[in-house]
Amino acid sequence: MTLRIDHATWYQNGQLQQSSIRIEDGLITDLDAAPRADEQVIDASNRLLAPGFVDIHVHLREPGGEHKETIATGTAAAAAGGFTTICPMPNTRPVPDDRETLDALFKKIEETASVRVLPYAAISKNQLGQELVAFEELTDAFAFTDDGVGVQSAAVMREAMRRAAKLGKAVVAHCEDDTLKAGCVHEGAYSEREGLQGIPSLAESIHIARDVLIAEATGCHYHVCHVSTKESVRVIRDAKRAGIRVTAEVTPHHLVLTEDDIEGQDPNFKMNPPLRSKADRAALLEGLRDGTIDCIATDHAPHAADEKALGIERAPFGITGFETAFPLLYTKLVQTNQMTLSDLVDALARKPAALFDLPYGRLEVGAPADLVLLDLETVRPVEPERFYSKGKNTPFAGQLLTGYPVMTLVGGKIVFKGETAHV
Repeated sequence: MTLRIDHATWYQNGQLQQSSIRIEDGLITDLDAAPRADEQVIDASNRLLAPGFVDIHVHLREPGGEHKETIATGTAAAAAGGFTTICPMPNTRPVPDDRETLDALFKKIEETASVRVLPYAAISKNQLGQELVAFEELTDAFAFTDDGVGVQSAAVMREAMRRAAKLGKAVVAHCEDDTLKAGCVHEGAYSEREGLQGIPSLAESIHIARDVLIAEATGCHYHVCHVSTKESVRVIRDAKRAGIRVTAEVTPHHLVLTEDDIEGQDPNFKMNPPLRSKADRAALLEGLRDGTIDCIATDHAPHAADEKALGIERAPFGITGFETAFPLLYTKLVQTNQMTLSDLVDALARKPAALFDLPYGRLEVGAPADLVLLDLETVRPVEPERFYSKGKNTPFAGQLLTGYPVMTLVGGKIVFKGETAHV
């Protein structure tokens, strides 16, 4: 089927373009398309067209955590948020740490996913940080990570990076020193005021400092998950200046919230890494602007309502992210002139794809027709009960945002259509 998107407005090299775009056989074939009689037409008037977002850090919970999320519900939520390629972490049960488990995961993805899903493989067996997986047998995984837990042994991390580098694969790290992490919120003014045990910034930055030196020694592409502290930004910036192949991501919630925003002891504000100080948030924004931090990833982490109801000390870490990411960042950062719209789209689409040499996140002839139409005018509240995700755990409930996706396409196929889409 041939599809034409009429009256499209999109960014090219930071400049707005306007024309009609043709899609054939799942690819963008014309950026200045004249009408044809046999085409399906999407009217993109008063919308922004962007390449589909690429999220390199998500949690789909399946297998083993289907009460929180499934591949089907998680990818439906991703599509509703404008994400067309997502990379789920391996903290499932069983862990994708061998050929059989990874093959079963690929099969489930093929059967139930509505967007592109590129799963990670674990670094270590059962994510215990001790015995390494058979890297050579898992090269079709997106990359290797033990996300959810930090690899505590420098020797294990060194050997993991050595093996990954030999295969041309990245090691992606949740950075946290277990001897320093025993807390539920950031160690700072909020934890002191509420009498809660805090997680110090050093728990993250000390691991990053260790790992960038290992990356330098092994030549591995080393990617840092969900950076949250000013010290971490400094270490990554220094590593890049030294020519070490290190990249990094930041989440929407760490870009717009601090410990000062936590309401009482609401567990929907509990995430790992925790919300930090205003100085940390400022450093994250500056790091994203100057390229120290390469891209934005949601760390979409759905949980069941009864789990989050356990209170801030006992509830699991994490919040949902797919369905609020773009409107949250557009409203809180672009509309307040802290970030340009073009840069936001780049940080969510082109940059994460380019970091890992993926052929996505681009709006150009020959690229896959993975696209999202965004409504930058309508304002509506965040309504968790309307989420496609099983997880309703968000600290943004009720907030008025604009910039919601109204249509998402993967390979030229419409996988999400909102109420105000014109087709």
